[in-house]
Amino acid sequence: MSNSVPQIEDQEQKAKYTSRRLFLLVINYFFLFVGSVSSSLLSKFYFIHKGSSRWVSTWVQSAGFPLLFFPIYLPYHLFKSTDRPPFHGFTPKILILSILVGLMLGLNNLLFSWGNSYLPVSTSSLLLSSQLVFNLILSVIIVKQKITFQNLNCVILLSLSSLLLALSSSHNSPHGLTKTKYFIGFFSTLGAGLLFALYLPIMEKIYKNVKCYEMVMEMQLLMEFAATVLATVGMACDRGFSEMKRESKVVFDKGEKFYWVVLIGNVVTWQLCFMGTAGLVFLTSSLTGGICMTALLGMNVLGGVLVYGEEFGGVKVVSTLLCGWGFSSYVYGMHLNIKYEKEKLNQNKNLGMEIVHVVPADNI
Repeated sequence: MSNSVPQIEDQEQKAKYTSRRLFLLVINYFFLFVGSVSSSLLSKFYFIHKGSSRWVSTWVQSAGFPLLFFPIYLPYHLFKSTDRPPFHGFTPKILILSILVGLMLGLNNLLFSWGNSYLPVSTSSLLLSSQLVFNLILSVIIVKQKITFQNLNCVILLSLSSLLLALSSSHNSPHGLTKTKYFIGFFSTLGAGLLFALYLPIMEKIYKNVKCYEMVMEMQLLMEFAATVLATVGMACDRGFSEMKRESKVVFDKGEKFYWVVLIGNVVTWQLCFMGTAGLVFLTSSLTGGICMTALLGMNVLGGVLVYGEEFGGVKVVSTLLCGWGFSSYVYGMHLNIKYEKEKLNQNKNLGMEIVHVVPADNI
């Protein structure tokens, strides 16, 4: 009986942990879904209605970092769901890593803004699907991810998808956009995908030494702060703040109030997107985070077609199908791996039962 009490307590703690983890997974994927789709459409809306500052578009992607104080302080002070004080256990190493990764994210944000200012939402979204390809390769190098046939098939199909988009530039470029600017946007978006794919396995490796979800949000706050500092310096050097005032009063064709609504909406939705991504990587893996991002790109494509009336025919249809095929191949590979692990676990359990029955027979 003395051993049964701790066992019941362990089971209760395990059930509580599993329930909280599932809740966090749902919340973070919801934040990622809302943030990814909304931020993509709002960023394009800014450029469509004569917003032109790429530094402003970069700055709003990280300037909402104070919002992360809510998931950091509320669990400790209001909900009492954790006994760990905020920022407790931070080491100089974690601090430095957070700042360095944050600067990398700042560069990623700039490349994304540069590409998004030239490309249609649907094209940009399909190009960003290449981050799954980069994610797979970098995960093999950084976190020793195993390569399977489904992984390679996914890489090939997504590469073909991006190549088709590059070759069809004359058919889906906005009016007045030269091929040179299109390819600048094309490769800027690919660069953003590469940096973001690098961010995911790096964070998975760092998160192995992180014990709680709140600490993930604390690190994310520091990263976004560093990215904001980089964007702020860029805006100051390029007179971005004065450009922001001029755009709101003179340039933006929807009016000053609408201009600030769009920027504030961008600030909030980008934070939801990054918060959801960080949470998913911590709760699952970098590869799963990349898969979820890729799954949402289809919604971005659909949003660009429905909201902005972008063309969706010919080569872009084929490219989308290839992207979907590659993603489905990868998901199927994950399904096979999970099935194999379950069968292996069941075999071990059955083997254990056989040993239990055989040992007494040998002793007779």
